[in-house]
This record gives sequence, C-alpha cells and structure tokens, in this order.
Amino acid sequence: MLRAAFTCLFALCPCAALAAAPVQVWLDAGFFSYHFKEGDYRQDNYGFGVGVFVAPEHGFLAGTFLNSNDERSHYVAYHWRPLGWNPAGASVRAGLAFGVMDGYSNTNNGDWFPVVLPALSAEYGRLGANLILAPHPRNGTALALQLRLRVW
Repeated sequence: MLRAAFTCLFALCPCAALAAAPVQVWLDAGFFSYHFKEGDYRQDNYGFGVGVFVAPEHGFLAGTFLNSNDERSHYVAYHWRPLGWNPAGASVRAGLAFGVMDGYSNTNNGDWFPVVLPALSAEYGRLGANLILAPHPRNGTALALQLRLRVW
C-alpha cells in the first residue's frame, strides 16, 4: 500500500515544477487540534514530521503523531498548494493534502486508509504553520494546527 501511495504521489508532481524552485525541508512537532464533535479526544497530538517541498505548490509529507484517540498514527501525503498570496512578506498558500494514514483503531481496524485534507499554509522566513481541516467518520471534523520549522 505504501509503495503504491509513493508511486501515485510522485506521478502527480509535474516535472517542470521540480526544476523551478529550490527544495525546502520543513520539520514539525505534530498537531494541536480542536474537535467540533463533543467527546474525550486528545487535542495535543505530539509527534514528528518532515515536509519536502520541491516547488511552492508541490510537497511530500511523512510523519507520526499521537492521534485524537491517543493512539500512534503515521502519514504519507502529497501536498498540492495551487493558490498563493504574499501579504507583508509572508507566503500564504491553500490547497489539499492527498495521502494515507493509519493508527485509528475505529477506522479500518487501525490499518492504512486514504485521506484528502484541505490545508492552508503560512510561511515567514524559517517559521511556518499549517491549518488543516480533518474530517473523520467517527470522531467528527477537527481543525488542526501544525507548527513548522524550515531547516533547508
């Protein structure tokens, strides 16, 4: 399943965009989430992730975090950010993350399942943040904040 996901992710990224901009590498420490459905959900979803952006519009993500059910999740995704603005020297981009995720025992028995997540990114210098809308069939929809640090 992972091999197929990586193959699809690389096929989606246009080769012309790869040469147009320098590669950027971002690290993140997981997520902070707010659930719109009442329940006993974990809101501080600590973990570790890496984002490699080959162009402002195209990135590849992978990581792990403690999910809302207090279980370990892993993710791999292609982050497509076609809409962009540059207010006050910051870069703001909107798009979708297409990927696979695991670790939710109440979804696919904890095994991998596909996700499509709307995301808004803001970057200024070496600091960044993602705001992600994460619908879930059992936990309801959550809004997640991911803080990021550019290391390359």
